[in-house]
Amino acid sequence: MLKDITLGQYYQADSKIHKLDPRVKLVGTIVYIISLFMFRNLTIYLFALLFLIFVIRMSKVPFSYIVRGLKAIVFLLIITALFNLFLTAGKPIVTIWKFSLTYEGIAAAFYLAVRLIFLIIGSSLMTLTTTPNQLTDGLERLLGPLKKIKVPVHEISMMMSIALRFIPILMEETDKIMKAQMARCADFESGNIIKKVKALIPLLVPLFISSFRRANDLAMAMEARCYQGGEGRTKMKPLIYKKQDYIAYAFLLCYLVLAILLGKFLPLHVLQFFVK
Repeated sequence: MLKDITLGQYYQADSKIHKLDPRVKLVGTIVYIISLFMFRNLTIYLFALLFLIFVIRMSKVPFSYIVRGLKAIVFLLIITALFNLFLTAGKPIVTIWKFSLTYEGIAAAFYLAVRLIFLIIGSSLMTLTTTPNQLTDGLERLLGPLKKIKVPVHEISMMMSIALRFIPILMEETDKIMKAQMARCADFESGNIIKKVKALIPLLVPLFISSFRRANDLAMAMEARCYQGGEGRTKMKPLIYKKQDYIAYAFLLCYLVLAILLGKFLPLHVLQFFVK
């Protein structure tokens, strides 16, 4: 399960998506997320699915590798879907005690599940095709205008980059601790939920200690290199827009305009298949 988390990992490949400026990929991810929440209809989601498949093919990242990251959110997906199924008011289909399954609940659960899946895949694709250093530089440049109102842009970018970089490291550390505990006859699989939670205590304590140790080592290493923030620092590889980046921006603009037009003038709702 821990190895299935792909957020924060970088997949090296020679693709046009990898070569894009990180600012383009950040803006593209934001535009894609906005398009998912603009309208609640099947037309938008089908169009977003086609766009996502096209970008995945362009990135040369295996589809199975990207989808693998969804295994980590299956439990969250099921819980949120169940809440929407039985707690959304509308025309009831089946009533179980105080809970009613409604047509509107089915539609709400479907929309939420699709949005969450597309959002996780889209975000994972950005981190899989962008190194943490590129992500930091791109985020800092995008948020640059906020420096005029005294927002610590560099520090925010650095913290997000370090957090993303630590995700795969901590997952690897957790896997090592789990294997060490299992070698000492620890059982993380059997029993009810309460027993499983209790079994995680010997796992969480060394993980927290290891996390604090790594954070302290990183802080000392940055201080030893005279790190004083982003003021006055130069870049080894400064971000410069190229022709392919402007083409990508134009492509994103076309996608957003088409998404708005399709969502507004060609709406197709889930309820149309249930209620006439």
